[in-house]
Amino acid sequence: MRREENNLARKILIAGNWKMNGLSGQLEEVRKISEGCSATVGEVDILVCPPATLLRTVRDAAHSDLLVGAQNCHAKEKGAHTGDISAEMLRDAGASHVIVGHSERRADHSECCATVRSKLEAAHRAGLVAIVCIGETLEEREAGEALRVLERQLENSLHDDVTAGNTIIAYEPIWAIGTGKTASAGDVAEVHSHLRRRLVERFGQEIGTSLRLLYGGSVQPTNAASLLSVEDVDGALVGGASLKAQDFLAICEAARNYR
Repeated sequence: MRREENNLARKILIAGNWKMNGLSGQLEEVRKISEGCSATVGEVDILVCPPATLLRTVRDAAHSDLLVGAQNCHAKEKGAHTGDISAEMLRDAGASHVIVGHSERRADHSECCATVRSKLEAAHRAGLVAIVCIGETLEEREAGEALRVLERQLENSLHDDVTAGNTIIAYEPIWAIGTGKTASAGDVAEVHSHLRRRLVERFGQEIGTSLRLLYGGSVQPTNAASLLSVEDVDGALVGGASLKAQDFLAICEAARNYR
């Protein structure tokens, strides 16, 4: 099934989140991704987000068309924040994007929507494109609260100056991250349609319809085509499969078929 024509203006993005994985010895995978995606880049945006220790190294090793991003940033530009990294530092290291509000950050570091919003503002201050993650737990979904939870996260994590050029939204059901479980195409369609309506209501027709909505949560070569064919799915935030060039490139190729 092909995506509807009105989605074609929103270029598909396949983003790989390496999480806390990756040493310099794995740069060969970056080179394979960079070389392998050469036919896809241009039709599909391809982004890898390695740990901060590899940002500059990956940027230098990758083809210029392969986007490189970070996994988190601090809200402040600089200061006495031992161990933290500012958005400006990430930009200086070669990043063009940064993930904010991932459920693992929200859970492991007690990041609330206000914190996510401050990091979003920091990303924009530094000229980075922010990928804002939202998602519900299994308990919230089973209680019928998923859409309400996602709506609240969307509302409180974004500021009013969001545009399609500086922000991307990623829906990642928490119960599907790293579990092997994947939301059904119907589940994803319901959520993305709901999010699209809320974005249009808040930001107006032009911005609301141009913001990209990614799906994340156990995206694999075997299910990528099905997920990417869903209306209002403008790409994927890929976890474990992005660590293997062969798997990640297979997902990128699936994306090209639904551009």
